[in-house]
Amino acid sequence: MSGEHWEYEILFSPKSIRQIGALEKQTQKRIKQAVEKHLRSFPPKGDVIMLEDRDGEFRLRVGDWRITFRYRWDRHEVHVAEVRHRSKAYRKN
Repeated sequence: MSGEHWEYEILFSPKSIRQIGALEKQTQKRIKQAVEKHLRSFPPKGDVIMLEDRDGEFRLRVGDWRITFRYRWDRHEVHVAEVRHRSKAYRKN
């Protein structure tokens, strides 16, 4: 896979859609633009790390917001799980 770039379809969970919808419009726009810009292709761009103790889960940092996601390699999909403020992003509930 050296040098190859893949395009991924971005899918938002119902939970992430609710979380984004609860934010102010400017923040919604910023998060949506960042997801599109950084996660549409692989490898991802931006401030992305793999989360420890969260099998195959990654996070994208957008200012004070954390977007958690997983790749579905076999389908070329990115599944956005949650959009949370940094103060709540890593708590297990």
